[in-house]
Amino acid sequence: MRNTIRSARRLVVKVGSALVTNNGAGLDLTAIGDWARQIAALRAEGREIVLVSSGAIAAGMQRLGWSERPAETHALQAAAAVGQMGLAQAYEGAFNQYGLKTAQLLLTHADLADRLRYLNSRSTLSKLLELGVVPIINENDTVVTDEIKFGDNDTLGALVANLIEADALIILTDQKGLYTADPRKDPTATLISEGHAEDRSYEAMAGGAGTGISRGGMITKIRAAQRAASSGAHTLIVSGREENPLLRLAAGEALGTLLYASRTPLAARKQWLADHLQLAGSFVLDAGAVRALQGGASLLSIGVIEVRGEFGRGAAVACVDTAGNELARGLSNYASPEARRIARHASSEFEMLLGYIEEPELIHRDNLVLRQV
Repeated sequence: MRNTIRSARRLVVKVGSALVTNNGAGLDLTAIGDWARQIAALRAEGREIVLVSSGAIAAGMQRLGWSERPAETHALQAAAAVGQMGLAQAYEGAFNQYGLKTAQLLLTHADLADRLRYLNSRSTLSKLLELGVVPIINENDTVVTDEIKFGDNDTLGALVANLIEADALIILTDQKGLYTADPRKDPTATLISEGHAEDRSYEAMAGGAGTGISRGGMITKIRAAQRAASSGAHTLIVSGREENPLLRLAAGEALGTLLYASRTPLAARKQWLADHLQLAGSFVLDAGAVRALQGGASLLSIGVIEVRGEFGRGAAVACVDTAGNELARGLSNYASPEARRIARHASSEFEMLLGYIEEPELIHRDNLVLRQV
């Protein structure tokens, strides 16, 4: 299974607060610079990397002179607002040394639970990766409430892995990996090198949060691995204090704990699209569009004869032939009123017809799955 990681092309790397802030002492610029160096090397190999970084609240606490994490939500939001400035600057400076541009994305659970914002987030990340930019993602702690917070950035890392169909999620933490028991309490505990992400027995082995700065703990990493596996991503839990952990993992070294998924990212996403979406409408296709879809292409508006139903951008719709047979289903890049206006027209006419161009396709092939016949 370690060879699978060696061949992985798209990775999500999550680093925890304890590592980013050196256990709350302030932003660890040396560590941040070292991760930038390793990610730059992986980028040079042709890999796509998204970095999910904790640390805004911890950095803000340090800047504000707070020794203990406050319980009040507004105080946490204030700390995040203060700390996020320094965190973004630190990463930008570190990656700039290696000629890499960075982008900051702040997300909440609502951004990924809402289909429209999910599609917008996915499109933005896809474009950033295409441009060779390193996206740096954090939970939007400045506006988060109990209803919308992820709860920890391990979960956020897993959701981002789901969002971009990553091959693997690498969680850098202050522990060497998953042990058979909490090694801080049981000296006989042994490191688990590999296992299945959906093995529920691992939850009983996980301890609590490692430091007063961290919000999660090993249990959140186990659950993140389970979530990541649902979209086909493997998860590696590794000490961020190892020498060159990202490079060694990418080379296939048996470092930390690998919790592997049973399906590929593409197969998992296609299964989700096929089985778990309620259809809001349909596109009726001409013969040329039918052939294009069956050949693995995206759905272009020029091949759409009719738009049925009322739906918004990001809605799940069926693609049917003129006889009403469902050929495929996917996520529409345009709401039904806009789709009707651009039907039978080429993408070069979108700006004239709509005043803007959201995407050149009605449904991108990555968001489309053919029905089995």
